[in-house]
Amino acid sequence: MEQMDLSGKLLIAMPGMGDPRFEKSVIYMCAHTPEGAMGLIINKPAPDLRLKDLLTQLGIKQGDGARDIRVHFGGPVEHGRGFVLHSPEYRSRSDTVPTLEVDDAFGMTATLDVLEDMAHGRGPAQSLLALGYSGWGPGQLEGEIKENGWLTCNASPEIVFAAKNTSKWGQALKTLGVDPLSLSAAAGRA
Repeated sequence: MEQMDLSGKLLIAMPGMGDPRFEKSVIYMCAHTPEGAMGLIINKPAPDLRLKDLLTQLGIKQGDGARDIRVHFGGPVEHGRGFVLHSPEYRSRSDTVPTLEVDDAFGMTATLDVLEDMAHGRGPAQSLLALGYSGWGPGQLEGEIKENGWLTCNASPEIVFAAKNTSKWGQALKTLGVDPLSLSAAAGRA
């Protein structure tokens, strides 16, 4: 069987998945290899947590031009670690952990320098900040897809960055021609 590569795609949680952490989640897939998969939930903002709060906690001073964006719950793994999903023009200054260039439209940086740049208005043109990530071991994601836990679609900056969090799930489904109201939590096989 050919290995699927969902890097740069969106996972759309199906109703009835069974894990409340992922209910109506849309996950941007940063990496998918035979060793496992890693993605960031893009439509679940952390309650009452914004970039300025995170910068204060980290002791990073805000300069002129800083945008104050919401912080998202990226997933249940390493929820104390920050990840910035961003437009492709931004590159980390870190020599040790470079920016992950997922595809032509998205990059992901997990080093402190991206937050410092964002604090001074030099960060990426478009960005989504997440604490934690969603991860799968070898073959685990493929099994969940086979069991109708997830649908997949192409990612677009319009969905990832610009859409309201509450509409991202429905927008992603509509790219597949699926009406969110037609989905049932009961799965079956014909």
